[in-house]
Amino acid sequence: MLELKNINKYYNAGTVNEMCLFRDFNLKIGEGEFVSVVGSNGSGKTTLLNLICGSIPLDSGTILIGRENITKMPEYKRQRRIGRVYQNPAMGTCPNMTILENMALADTKGKSFNLLPGTNKARIDFYRDQLKTLGLGLEDKLQVKVGVLSGGQRQAMALLMSTMTPIEFLILDEHTAALDPKTAETIMELTDKIVQAKHLTTIMVTHNLRFAVEYGNRLLMMHQGETVMDKKAEEKAATRIVDILAMFNEISIECGN
Repeated sequence: MLELKNINKYYNAGTVNEMCLFRDFNLKIGEGEFVSVVGSNGSGKTTLLNLICGSIPLDSGTILIGRENITKMPEYKRQRRIGRVYQNPAMGTCPNMTILENMALADTKGKSFNLLPGTNKARIDFYRDQLKTLGLGLEDKLQVKVGVLSGGQRQAMALLMSTMTPIEFLILDEHTAALDPKTAETIMELTDKIVQAKHLTTIMVTHNLRFAVEYGNRLLMMHQGETVMDKKAEEKAATRIVDILAMFNEISIECGN
């Protein structure tokens, strides 16, 4: 279980531009939940992910994984338990390294480095089998540099690499936003396949309302650092895109837009 307790986060604290994004924010995410998070720009979606991953510090509050307090745990240590895929496909892979080298790098996540060769030849067949699950033919291109691949191929690799080592949480930060509709559909299908196969607790921030409705078993809508919609299980399954749009319109009217 992931729990955020009494989270406070300020930007530009102590200046005339001070903004409080989260004030006594609380959220619990149960083991095995696949949570889709939607909301307008500036609602706190990406900041939420950054706080969970340790990319930015919180001002006060507590973050727990199970019973362990990870509030002050550095980002690199959290990454041993958390996999993250970013919006930009280039952020999850190393373009000047081959597919094989990228896979080997992901395979050593959280492990000690030494003076042995970076690529373990005994693992090559394993990497090839893993790539084959993507259905993109990358298993036959191990010596190709990742920088020449398409955005969709790189994002598929980033998704695979982020889940190669045992992790407890998968964080998806608008990971289909930079892709064309057909490729985005493919990546979402791969995402669901991996999440189900590895039983990962997943948080997906997305602006694609159809993906938010069709995938996962919980739906959150955020606005100004607060949760204004939280639908689970059967209630989430019954939610339609028009229901989310209605909430967006209600919020827009309240804000005078």
